[in-house]
Amino acid sequence: MRCVIFDLDGTLADTAGDLIAACNAALGVLGHAPQLAMGADDATAFRGGRAMLRLAAGRLGVDDAEALVEAGYPVLLAAYGEAIDRHTTLYPGAMAAVARLKSNGIAVGICTNKPEGLAETLLRRMGVRDDFAALIGADTLPVRKPDPAPFREAVARSGGALDRSILIGDTITDRDTARAAGRPCALVTFGPTGRAVAELAPEALIDHYDGLDAIIDRLIP
Repeated sequence: MRCVIFDLDGTLADTAGDLIAACNAALGVLGHAPQLAMGADDATAFRGGRAMLRLAAGRLGVDDAEALVEAGYPVLLAAYGEAIDRHTTLYPGAMAAVARLKSNGIAVGICTNKPEGLAETLLRRMGVRDDFAALIGADTLPVRKPDPAPFREAVARSGGALDRSILIGDTITDRDTARAAGRPCALVTFGPTGRAVAELAPEALIDHYDGLDAIIDRLIP
């Protein structure tokens, strides 16, 4: 069976607002003023909690940035879990595209570097968890993307064939994961970096999910 594996943050859903709010909340607990702004720092948000905290540490000019990151990360995760879907929205056409793939006999799953429990919670609150055969998070396996193992596991749990699979993502992490797995990658262009993702040399670019079907048929016929 052909198989399409999606990244989550910045690919299926715009989660930046809630991630940034969680980072600022964590900074507050640590005694710092908010440092990240929705819209301006979305690209960093899609790289994860630690990336946001490192950016904040740099702006604060703290002496030990990694100490702030390690202290703030669990606080950030807790804050995020409490308000995980306040600002988050699915990208236009995403779930319609998933429905079309499934109707054409294509397996679909998710491989994300968001902790599995948080990803599960978010997808269920948005009412779309059952649309995906598998969910692999950052802590499902001992390794995370760009190691290819989580992608391979997502394909296997989705019931797909690895040699007929593709990864849909939005960052260099997804590009490197697909390359390590020896599989094609399509990157969305509607994230904060826009069509600059073309510089990562993916096999395809997705400007809107209405065009996904043609890309899948071309890359995994």
